[in-house]
Amino acid sequence: MIDLYSWATPNGHKIHIALEELGLPYSVHPIDIAKGDQFQDSFLALNPNHRIPAIVDSQGPGGKPLPLFESGAILIYLAEKTGKLLSRDPAVRYSEIQWLMWQMGGLGPMLGQAHHFLQYAPEDVPYAKTRYRNEARRLYAVLDKRLAQARYLGGGAYSIADIATWPWTRYPERQDVDRGEFPNFKRWFEEIAGRPAVKRGVEVLADRRTSGTLGAAEKEVLFGATQFQRR
Repeated sequence: MIDLYSWATPNGHKIHIALEELGLPYSVHPIDIAKGDQFQDSFLALNPNHRIPAIVDSQGPGGKPLPLFESGAILIYLAEKTGKLLSRDPAVRYSEIQWLMWQMGGLGPMLGQAHHFLQYAPEDVPYAKTRYRNEARRLYAVLDKRLAQARYLGGGAYSIADIATWPWTRYPERQDVDRGEFPNFKRWFEEIAGRPAVKRGVEVLADRRTSGTLGAAEKEVLFGATQFQRR
C-alpha cells in the first residue's frame, strides 16, 4: 500500500494520475496547502521542503517502508517499481527522462510564476507579467514543436514525461496562452485527457478544494511570510 500525501494541484495530479495508470493501491491523506497542513510536523517529517506531494511505500526496496518527496522522483520510483511508463530501451528511456526534467525544471516553475503574477500577486508588476507570459508562450511552442515530431514527449509511447507535463497545461488561458495556436499540443492534450486513468486522477481530492477567490488568510499561507519561516 502506498500512502499518498497530496492536494489537488498540478504537482499532486501527476502522482494521482500515475497511481491510477499503474493500478497501484493507495490511500490518500489530504494536505490542505491553503490552510497550512504542509507546515505540520508530521508532514515535515516526510518532506522538509513543505511541498506536496509525498508518498510512503510500505513495501519499498527490500520490503521496507520508503518515504519519498519531489514529484519527479516519485514518478521515476513508481515507474521502476512496476516496470511501466518508463522505457527499458536506454535511448528512449533517456528521452523520456529529459522531457521529465524539462517539466520539472522549466515548464512547471515558469507556469507557476505566470499563474502567480497574472492572477495572485497583491500588486501589479507589469515587468513580471510580461516576462512570465512570454516564457509561458515560449514553453508551449517548445512543447508543440516536440509533439510535431513524436506522438508523446519521450517518443512513441506514453510515459511519466507526459504524466508530469499534462496537468500543468490544463488551463493555458491562465497563462494568457491560446491553445489554438499550438495544434500539436492540442492533439496531445486531448488524447491524454481522454484516458480513463487520467480522468480518475484529476478527480482525486478535487472535491476538497475551495472554489472561488482565495481569502486573505489563505493568500498569506500560500504566498506570504508563513512559508519563509525556518522550520
